Amino acid sequence: MPLSNHTGLNDALRSQTSIKWQECFNRINRGQNNLAGLKEFSEAWNLATEAWQPRNINDPNWRRDLNKVEVGKAILLISTCRRLPGLLEWLLDAVRDNFHLIIAEVDVYIAHFEETQDPLVVLQLVNRVREWFNAWSPLTEYITSAWPAGTSSSGVGLSHTILSQYTAVFQRHLFASLPPAFAAAFKALISATLRRDDSGLIPLIPHHKPLWDAFEIIGLTDRYESVIAAVGYERIEEHILASCAGEWVETQMDKLRAWMTEVLIEWLLLTYARNAVGQDNARAMMQGVASRFDFHINKVVCDLRTREIFDIIIAYPDSMGALHDIRHCLQRVDGREPLVAALRKANRKRLLHPGADTTLILAQYVATIRCLRIIDPPGVLLFKVADPIRRYLRERPDTIRCIVANLVGDEDGGDTLVENEPVQPLHQVEVDDYLDSTWEPEPNDAGPDFRANKPSDVISTLVSIYDSKDLFVKELQVLLAQRLLAINNDDNERLDKERRNIEILKIRFGEAPLQVCEVMMKDMSDSRRTDVHVQSQKDSVVHPTIISTNFWPPLESSDIVMPGQFKQMQESYSKEFCVFKPDKKLKWLPHLGTIDMVLELEDRKVEAKVPPLEAAFIELFSTKEVWTMDELVAGVGNVDRIAALKALTTWVDLGVLKEDTENTFRLLEVAEEKVTLEREPRTVIAAEEPAPASSLHQQQAEQMRVYWKFIEGMLTNLGSLSLDRIQNMLKFAPGYDQTIDQLAAFMDAARREGMVVERDGHWKIA
Repeated sequence: MPLSNHTGLNDALRSQTSIKWQECFNRINRGQNNLAGLKEFSEAWNLATEAWQPRNINDPNWRRDLNKVEVGKAILLISTCRRLPGLLEWLLDAVRDNFHLIIAEVDVYIAHFEETQDPLVVLQLVNRVREWFNAWSPLTEYITSAWPAGTSSSGVGLSHTILSQYTAVFQRHLFASLPPAFAAAFKALISATLRRDDSGLIPLIPHHKPLWDAFEIIGLTDRYESVIAAVGYERIEEHILASCAGEWVETQMDKLRAWMTEVLIEWLLLTYARNAVGQDNARAMMQGVASRFDFHINKVVCDLRTREIFDIIIAYPDSMGALHDIRHCLQRVDGREPLVAALRKANRKRLLHPGADTTLILAQYVATIRCLRIIDPPGVLLFKVADPIRRYLRERPDTIRCIVANLVGDEDGGDTLVENEPVQPLHQVEVDDYLDSTWEPEPNDAGPDFRANKPSDVISTLVSIYDSKDLFVKELQVLLAQRLLAINNDDNERLDKERRNIEILKIRFGEAPLQVCEVMMKDMSDSRRTDVHVQSQKDSVVHPTIISTNFWPPLESSDIVMPGQFKQMQESYSKEFCVFKPDKKLKWLPHLGTIDMVLELEDRKVEAKVPPLEAAFIELFSTKEVWTMDELVAGVGNVDRIAALKALTTWVDLGVLKEDTENTFRLLEVAEEKVTLEREPRTVIAAEEPAPASSLHQQQAEQMRVYWKFIEGMLTNLGSLSLDRIQNMLKFAPGYDQTIDQLAAFMDAARREGMVVERDGHWKIA
């Protein structure tokens, strides 16, 4: 049974094969007698393959003079016999078998380019490949010329099919055989079409439509589209770096777009819209390309300004153009995070270090606030950039003092820090009102605390570095005390200026916090009236500033006792004051103030305006001419020897005293001639002038020393405690008003002195 079935299957296969073979034979023979049709088909096949055979174009005799009409008829006959696909398959196999001829020439050209780096070599290579392509291309006009009338559309369609398949195979073999160096070589060629010669007018390689048609024919345009775009991008980058780097005064975006229109548009049209029909078609074809190139302009400008952002902020307000460029570019380019990272890195490297003065850091911080408001009005970028600056400033002991000095107008020009800021109350954190029609949600990249720390005016932003404005009010009192005590009795202009400052500060901080400052200003006015009355009763050269101790910040103490006539003047003035105000008594602070002196010596008069210590020393020389350092110090009280040496050096420099031997000084009644004396040089360390009022930092340190006994008792009786628990327990101590940050700073200082130790956030007695 299986044998019978197998036999039947073979018979059916033979029958079917015979039928197919007969159909094919009849189709090729076309029903003619004998083998005449088959012979005609064979001759047509030979003629077609002869016409389409890929040849070596380096051979002078590679061309064949064939009758196009006959070749076209042969191809038409093959197509009629439905054997055109077989002819095309033969052609593609022949192209593959002979492609080594093209590969050999490509390798020669690429090697030549690598030696010379001449883009003309690459142009020659492209033209040569195009010659090979045209030489091996099937002559499809044979088909259209021989096709019967009325069927031209079929012939055109068939020609397009044959040519497209040939092109695809040719390009596939070409790209598979191109060496890796071809991409760089082709890029050099494209660059040469965009770059100009020394005159700046003529491209190094002619930039015209035939060149790009050649690229299109052999498939280079699509294959290396990214390379072509990269050339345009690099040209944009070079121009922006050359023309925009460091140019911050005016915005550059309009100039860059004008340059793109003048220089790049022609190149882009031939590159991406060379086959456009009319301007509308060209505009439609260029829309996507122009958008990509415009995006790249924004990206390059944004990257450049990001690298320059720190210096742009330093140059504010002369860098307004660059700031508007950044704002414009960030609307198209996702460059917010890189901008924040770059500015934070630059701040850490160039600003937030011990070598930078606090006033400089504050000035840069204020400039950063103003610049980032222009770039990003909602303030998200400022919130992210300002946090490290604020934390660093909070750790500096003189930050509050510098801010306050700028609020009241520093005589050294520091008032420019808050210049042009409106005088208004300090900004208060506002709760979101969701019923407000103008309410807007937070930006997507805002941090969790963004709304609570949203920046307002510059002054409020500076004050918000600290948790409480009470610190600033106390520092205001200290600074005001120092400034008032430095004012002479006849300097009404400076006193009026301080009074105006207080009025401005009332607007910012409110009336109640500045009541102490009002008392200080009243003391100054009362002091002048008192002095006028005392002077009317008994004329005196002493013009003291009389203050109310309870309402002024703690003043620096000193053990200086003014000798001789200065003591007599003080006692005389005190008597007259007690007559005028019997319920009050003067307590002199002789180390503060200045004294105008005229020294009458034998041969000259010396006029000097000196601090009290210098005056006290020179007064002692009225009793005898030679004094030792120890005697002088004993004569005025307990004085630091360095300060004493500095005071005596003042008179030595004026030629009033002379140091005969070390630490022994003599009064020069008769001036000596200035001669160079050989003596061992002495290193003098200049001590800073004592401030009339203790700084806020010093006051806080003194207050914390008072509470140390409380802290010591806690840690002794209760063992190790966390900082939060110490803070909560200290709140029960009378008068304790320190923040937890101030407590942490004090505990850290105590740890450095070996008084306490800290482990895992808990403190205990060392």
